[in-house]
Amino acid sequence: MKTLIGYDDKFLEHRTGSHPERPERLTSIVENLKRNGLWAELIQVTERPDPDVWIRKVHAQEYMDRLQSACQNQLSYIDTPDSAICPESFEVARGAVSVSLAACDMVMTGQADNGFCALRPPGHHAEFNYSMGFCLFNNIAIAAKYLQREHGLERILILDWDVHHGNATQHTFERDNTVFYGSIHQHPDTLFPGTGYPEERGKGAGEGFTLNLTLAPGAGDEQCLERFRKEFLPVGREFDPDFVLVSAGFDGHKQDPLAQLNLTDEAYKEMTREVMKLGRDCCGGRLLSFLEGGYNLEVLGRCVGEHVSLLRQ
Repeated sequence: MKTLIGYDDKFLEHRTGSHPERPERLTSIVENLKRNGLWAELIQVTERPDPDVWIRKVHAQEYMDRLQSACQNQLSYIDTPDSAICPESFEVARGAVSVSLAACDMVMTGQADNGFCALRPPGHHAEFNYSMGFCLFNNIAIAAKYLQREHGLERILILDWDVHHGNATQHTFERDNTVFYGSIHQHPDTLFPGTGYPEERGKGAGEGFTLNLTLAPGAGDEQCLERFRKEFLPVGREFDPDFVLVSAGFDGHKQDPLAQLNLTDEAYKEMTREVMKLGRDCCGGRLLSFLEGGYNLEVLGRCVGEHVSLLRQ
């Protein structure tokens, strides 16, 4: 498989001091890919489409202006202390969106079959008009809109296996029956952001196009994979997507410091294999995964390396 890597050294400029979402997350990934010989085999994303018109498909102009102003005025965070920023953060976040769009273009034009975007800051908590949970712009939601409106695709499947529920991605598409959002995450009674209950199934025309699978603290590979295989995969196949997007957070790992699941590398590898098979069966293997969480540097670098290695098979 021709697999792309969406990365830019500029992403390291989002420096916010002592914070779990730090530049070393990406350096651990890049160093692991280079050490394992994978980096040289990946197709680099080089084009940089102007992201602003597409950011506005998901976020309010008022929010974009407020974020830009906060960075220019050297504020330490926006909306919540969790969402730390620095003077460079606005442009870094724009750059992450731009790389996401370029990756979509490359898969749609056949330059790559699939890919992994090593992005900072992450995105799935960034709401229409405010920031949450380390996230500034919702990279994956913007990519889904782009694939539909720029490339004419009808149905987009988003799988979110970050340990935290992707509240903003769900909210973006909860009334939309052309984007299926499926998330497997730690139960919202026990973890940020407190959304993603099983009864949240979408609204209006989008009812039934949201699936939330919750795991109790302490759950491991067996519980996760059973629900993934029995509940997510059948409805994902029934949806028959034209493109698969993955919010790939690796913070459900048993060694991650920010949650309480006990997943191992094997769970992420098996979900990768299964979602790739779904993509091959439904849409010619068109798949992009976007980095979300994962805060143990050793685990993150290793798990992403395993994920990318599988994408190339």
